[in-house]
Amino acid sequence: MKITDVRAIPLAIPTGDAERHSPWWGRQARQVIVLVETDEGLTGLGEAFAMGGQAPVCHVIDDALRPLLLGHDPTRIAFLSDVLQRSTAGYGRRGIGMHAVSGVEIALWDILGKARNLPLYDLLGGLTRPTMPAYASLLRYNTPADVATACEGRAAAGFRAIKLHQTDVASTQAAREAVGPDVALMLDTNCPWTPAEALAMARALTPYNLAWLEEPIWPPEDYDALAALRWAIPMPLALGENEATAFGFREIIAKGAADILQPSVIKVGGIGELQRIAALAAVAGLPVTPHSFYFGPGLAATLHVAATFTGSAYVEFPSYDLAVPLLAAPITPVDGMVAPPRGPGLGVSLNEDALRHYPFAG
Repeated sequence: MKITDVRAIPLAIPTGDAERHSPWWGRQARQVIVLVETDEGLTGLGEAFAMGGQAPVCHVIDDALRPLLLGHDPTRIAFLSDVLQRSTAGYGRRGIGMHAVSGVEIALWDILGKARNLPLYDLLGGLTRPTMPAYASLLRYNTPADVATACEGRAAAGFRAIKLHQTDVASTQAAREAVGPDVALMLDTNCPWTPAEALAMARALTPYNLAWLEEPIWPPEDYDALAALRWAIPMPLALGENEATAFGFREIIAKGAADILQPSVIKVGGIGELQRIAALAAVAGLPVTPHSFYFGPGLAATLHVAATFTGSAYVEFPSYDLAVPLLAAPITPVDGMVAPPRGPGLGVSLNEDALRHYPFAG
């Protein structure tokens, strides 16, 4: 089997109407879908992180990675991943280059699973968790009252864990009062504070029994400051969604910067790299709760890998809807639990309406 084409498809699907109280409502959920085609009729699906950088990610895939892949056997995943990482080393050990590599690498695994008629989790060692506890990852909201309403809705839907994206104490208090003591609350602040500000905020947040505080310091790679904060606060510290490769996570572990590691499969280098990070974490005795605020192949890949983990660590699940589903059969939690798709490879296919109606025009 040989690779005959590699294509990057940028999409911009707006959020649905149910989240109008969020300042993030109306933003387009910008995806880059990767298709790797073969001479045997198999097409692999991947997803590359893009956010506001679809055009550069697509250019890396189309102009830099595609020529390296044409004519190669797509099942030689480790070999091809090494080729791609070396080719982008000058500009892509993290960020846009690694996002592009991640999307292609995921698509290669999808091809391998389809070729062998096996779901991805069987290729990765076998299913250990048929279902996994998912936490509802919320948008950011304008007021504490809006936060409370969102939390009540997610708890009523069966989620026993909810992650906020607020940066204030009042919203966290409102969330805790809304769901009571038996629902786990996490807080992702998206790197807003100095180390001193983060320490003060962590102390102010202590009464609300957070399962973890996520990425409180700018810049996110200041692992010395994060390590110092980790030992000074009472709640666990989580981070890693902005890091890439096992070497980046080795640095986090060596610095003692995190209690919980959060690699993102569409940023770190793909599925094989996520497995290596999980192995490092296991040796260090740290849990992995993958970042997966996605709806398509990236979410499917995350669930397949996480389903091979032992233990009971959460997986992230976006709590809002898109105007049109990205997948033909959207992945849906049941009573706060989520399962990996069961078909060959990733086990998912794209919704043609999303491709047709929501291309990213630049």
